[in-house]
Amino acid sequence: METGSSQNSGTSAPTTASGAEPVWTGLPSGLLRMRRLLLVVWLGLAALAAGVLPGVFAGPPWAAFALLPLALLVWGWVLLGRNWRSWRYAERADDLLISRGVLWREETVVPYGRMQLVEVTSGPVERHFGLASVQLHTAAAATDATIPGLDPAEAERLRDRLTELGEARSAGL
Repeated sequence: METGSSQNSGTSAPTTASGAEPVWTGLPSGLLRMRRLLLVVWLGLAALAAGVLPGVFAGPPWAAFALLPLALLVWGWVLLGRNWRSWRYAERADDLLISRGVLWREETVVPYGRMQLVEVTSGPVERHFGLASVQLHTAAAATDATIPGLDPAEAERLRDRLTELGEARSAGL
């Protein structure tokens, strides 16, 4: 799903002050591509090691051990897709909502007035895929939240908007 498009799941979502559903934004597909590529690289190497080494030293039947990492690869491919689809966020008038999780749905509400620091981070792999993450820090460590895999321009826009709203809300306290 592209950045800026909304996604609505079957779960009940918090409503805005006017009673309307919040506008949810899903994560860009680049995050899913990055995670799946990493999965293929690591489990592909594991399958190669699990098949070649036993096959050479113990005989061809032992090369079947390569099937275990390949089965994990297929299972992980599906799980990564489900996890990626579960992440979304919504900007409301007074707070930011972050929703994630497949089996255990977790929804974090971060009031703008409680934000102390908003960071944009991007490691070397994320930079290669053109991705960045936004991390929100509040006074209560339990409400710190992260939105991974955003387009860098969207991450900076979100950081600037959240910082501006946080300063405006905290000035009113």
